[in-house]
Amino acid sequence: MENPAVRIQNLNVYYGNEQVLFNINLSVPRNSVYAILGPSGCGKSTLLRTINRLIELRPEARVEGKVEIIGIDVYRELPREQVARLAGMVFQMPNPLPHLSIYDNVALGPRLHGVAKGRKLDEIVREALEQAGLWEEVKNKLKKPATSLSGGQQQRLCIARALALRPPVLLMDEPTANLDPVNASKIEELIRKLSRETTIIIVTHDPEQAKRVANRGAIIFKGKIVKENFIDTLFTVPYHELIQKLTMEERIIVEALQEKR
Repeated sequence: MENPAVRIQNLNVYYGNEQVLFNINLSVPRNSVYAILGPSGCGKSTLLRTINRLIELRPEARVEGKVEIIGIDVYRELPREQVARLAGMVFQMPNPLPHLSIYDNVALGPRLHGVAKGRKLDEIVREALEQAGLWEEVKNKLKKPATSLSGGQQQRLCIARALALRPPVLLMDEPTANLDPVNASKIEELIRKLSRETTIIIVTHDPEQAKRVANRGAIIFKGKIVKENFIDTLFTVPYHELIQKLTMEERIIVEALQEKR
């Protein structure tokens, strides 16, 4: 693939002596939604945190291989704190900063990075809130605490905060997992709209959600990519059947090894 938004090559990740990701290779097209699926504990979130170097917040973590965002090797060419300008992050639980106002939550990144102040900062905050589909709901209460918003609004505020630095890539770790169906649907619609200008990598447990929002995707099992394709052909074998098959095969192998001992 020429000129992808994200390119990962020969990626291996360790927590201490335990390897958790094995030889990951994938390319994510620009202005698309890429879904990462797999059962709990398979390494989906670890992969996401490796892309923007949040993995390094765990002192026992070790990363081998290459991660490029818009052609920049984020481990070799940038200090960690600058990676947020290339890849914003939205977590599973809405996590607005409770001691800050709605406005200040969105303005935080641009302020920390010295991007803007004054009227220019106001424009950035408004643009990010508009992109997140929240401006009309909060434009008259920007100075109110972020925690005064509903759960769905808080998640969209977190999306606005991630967008305020105008990153080319947005990483989303199960962003609808703790939302009701109505708010989850709003986030999915927002993801589709944002992908016109931003590359989105979303971790999800839900193959139906992947079908609704993604163009392409990968299935991870036990830290390895077992399938990768356009989303329309990724599920030629139903997702849950594939996971059951892989789990059964692994169990047979483990039992065989135990018998040899």
